[in-house]
Amino acid sequence: MDYLKIYKNKKVLITGNTGFKGTWLSVWLQMLGAKVIGISKFDDTNQSNFYDQKLDKKLKTFFFDIKNLKNLRKVVAQTKPDFIFHLAAQSLVLKSYQKPIETWNTNLIGTLNVLESIKKIKKKISVVLITSDKCYKNLETKKAYKETDMLGGEDPYSASKASAEILINSYVKSFYSKKNNIRISSVRAGNVIGGGDWSNYRLIPDCMRSILKNKSILIRNPKSTRPWQHVLEPLNGYLILGYHLYISKKLHGESFNFGPTFNKDYRVIDVMNEIKKNLPQTKWKILKKRKKMENNLLKLNSNKSYRLLGWKNLLSFNKTISYTVDWYKNYKFNKKNLLYFSQHQIKSFSKLI
Repeated sequence: MDYLKIYKNKKVLITGNTGFKGTWLSVWLQMLGAKVIGISKFDDTNQSNFYDQKLDKKLKTFFFDIKNLKNLRKVVAQTKPDFIFHLAAQSLVLKSYQKPIETWNTNLIGTLNVLESIKKIKKKISVVLITSDKCYKNLETKKAYKETDMLGGEDPYSASKASAEILINSYVKSFYSKKNNIRISSVRAGNVIGGGDWSNYRLIPDCMRSILKNKSILIRNPKSTRPWQHVLEPLNGYLILGYHLYISKKLHGESFNFGPTFNKDYRVIDVMNEIKKNLPQTKWKILKKRKKMENNLLKLNSNKSYRLLGWKNLLSFNKTISYTVDWYKNYKFNKKNLLYFSQHQIKSFSKLI
């Protein structure tokens, strides 16, 4: 766990800090003694894990759209961060069909702006840019995708993330190959689950909303497999990578997958059955019609992350589901204690590192 010590007293800028991953990362970094600064588009207290844990009172957040380059440059110049974790995104496949322009602008231009905003930085800074496992051209095979595999994407979300990866590579090669103080890497992880995710069109949030209301869950694709993993798994990978970028330039410009290492593929229906073991009142209905195209099969090869970073999954599939369900149980019965419970889960997870 020595790599976690590097964040103490460091200034860490998180874009999308009020989102699902951003909230968990903010809590973890504050526990490590980091000075966390956030950038978020939304100042929305409606069913938000960020506000439920009262993080708005614990860290400074600048509220503006990541597409606003002028504001972004100003914040970066003002705060002079040691680390940047870029999580801000339109992260839903189905929403990308409804709002393709917003999806492209946020995911591509937003990433472009982050890369532009650090051009004049003189101090050492490590930048971890989060894209998605869906950046790969999905051939619907059992083959697990490696970082060197072809990029692609048919839906607007996947295509925007693939394009962001091409953009990152271009900027590293064109503008940051000779700047020793700036180190950049991109990371790819998908279908992360855990407490505090209230997004629409995602399996776990849809399940928990329905269960809390004692309603049946509507399942679109019961046989779809996804790289299910708890949110703390890839966040641990991001923190390890940030550490390596900070102490050395060896991994500058590299991309990394963070996906589960389970031997068995787990489908949506497997997730449902496991949730039911933890919450016996769980019930669902399978929809016969699919509104939009979604990939059925998707796996990541994370050997590079294991080999170069020493990263690996720490939670079993069963434990991943129980961590998630336990958080929502706490939300229902002890909402005032959410921050403490999240910190408890981070401490429990950290003991496995």
